[in-house]
Amino acid sequence: MSSTHFGYETVDERDKARRVRGVFDSVAPRYDVMNDLMSFGLHRAWKAYTVLVANPKPGWQVLDIAGGTGDLARAFARKVGPTGRVVHTDINEAMLRTGRDRLLDEGVVLPTLVCDAEKLPFPDKHFDLVTVAFGLRNMTRKEEALAEMHRVLKPGGKLLVLEFSKVAKPLTSAYDWYSFRVLPRLGQAVAGDSASYRYLAESIRMHPDQETLKTLMHKAGFGHVDYHNLTGGVVALHVGIRC
Repeated sequence: MSSTHFGYETVDERDKARRVRGVFDSVAPRYDVMNDLMSFGLHRAWKAYTVLVANPKPGWQVLDIAGGTGDLARAFARKVGPTGRVVHTDINEAMLRTGRDRLLDEGVVLPTLVCDAEKLPFPDKHFDLVTVAFGLRNMTRKEEALAEMHRVLKPGGKLLVLEFSKVAKPLTSAYDWYSFRVLPRLGQAVAGDSASYRYLAESIRMHPDQETLKTLMHKAGFGHVDYHNLTGGVVALHVGIRC
């Protein structure tokens, strides 16, 4: 029996996916509102920067992993146009349903699929671009997920990983106070769920820092990897190229 972490708690690997699913089942209805509140709207700028760096072209095939409520999928669909395709995926059905309904309300119809990033149901060398925003830290076997992302990319294709990371030292105390004192209370007040947002804070602390994630991406097969710190390292955008 293998173990892994669920926030600060050590759990059986087989149990982590179930518990993460429970977190996102709980927060899905208020996910977008909470994103705006807890990031002071900055998540929109982080995602806009991700789209800018990705620079998708008309006709591209794009895979959005852990696509949730569809922010990136919608932005990429506009860029790739009618000759391209964006596949909107998430392991959590509640999040994916929320995102699909939101996209349909805006007139955006995309292939939508519940799937596990550690076992992607797509052929080798199929996508020009793969993205995962705020989802990698919740994956049990990150190395396997990154290897799968590498597998489905075409040579020269890009993987973009947007994720909470390690903040600059001068921000550490204030960031910890906000994460563990304010965030759970905000979650309770707005979403009726403090535990899920306490898990969020803990999962960020357990996620690999910028250099460690860069190393993991190299080990997964990416020939060139770089990262961009955003908002003092609160978030980092890692970019890997399949050579």
